[in-house]
Parts: sequence; C-alpha cells; structure tokens
Amino acid sequence: MTTLKPGDKAPNFTIMNQDEKPVSLTDYAGKRVVLFFYPKASTPGCTAEACNLRDNIERFRESGTIILGASADAPKAQKKFQEKYELPYDLLADTEHELLNAYQVWGPKKFMGKEYDGIHRTTFVIDEQGTIADVITNVKTKDHAAQIL
Repeated sequence: MTTLKPGDKAPNFTIMNQDEKPVSLTDYAGKRVVLFFYPKASTPGCTAEACNLRDNIERFRESGTIILGASADAPKAQKKFQEKYELPYDLLADTEHELLNAYQVWGPKKFMGKEYDGIHRTTFVIDEQGTIADVITNVKTKDHAAQIL
C-alpha cells in the first residue's frame, strides 16, 4: 500500500497511453488530475469503476478535472477497453511498473488464500500545483465518482 499522503508532491511520470503516445503529469500543470489505478482492463470491478467515472465525466469537466486511468496492461489492451466502454479519458499502459512503483500501488495481495503481486486499487487526486490532495484506498467501484467529487 502507498505511503503517499495528502500534501506530498505527486511523482511526475511519462507513460504511454492506449494510443502509444506519451502522457506526462506535467502535461496537466495547472489542472486538477484524478489518477486512478486499477488491477486489469475489462475485468468486472475495473469496468464498473471506469464506467462510473465515464458516466460522471461532465461533472469532472465542469470543475476542470482531468481523469487518467492506469494499469499494467499493454497499450493494445487499454485501447480495446477504452473503445469497448467508450471511456473518454486516457488509459496509461504501465507495463514496466514505473508509475505503479512511483505511486506505491504495486505489491503483495491475497485472493482466495493465494498471495501474489498486483495492483492495489487506489486513486490519487492531484491539485493544480502538482500536490496530492487526496488518496482513496477504499474504492467503491460502482460509485467512485461520488468519493472524488
């Protein structure tokens, strides 16, 4: 689990998106950014979370907030996920775990008695100055927008 907390400087990054184009946190300087990490594209919980954010995109846009999703999926899988569910925001393909490690969301998990390394579903709200304003670790996938807005 991440040790990053509100008040910390958000780690900068440059990661390829679903179109294999580089996306950096500095691209959004002066804007509020919601960076949500999800375990795997097109799985039920991740789809519910991504679609809940999609369904509330106008509310985010009204406040000038940028949404970015991130997982360890390859760009091709991210593109398929984005197109299938008409997600109106970039999905970052962190296949090398650079971003996952910088935000400390990659690590040991347990599922059905088995331990493995994976992504801890976590959302960071980053303010206009690049400072972490909120860290959400208890993500409600079907109502995540309400936790952020």
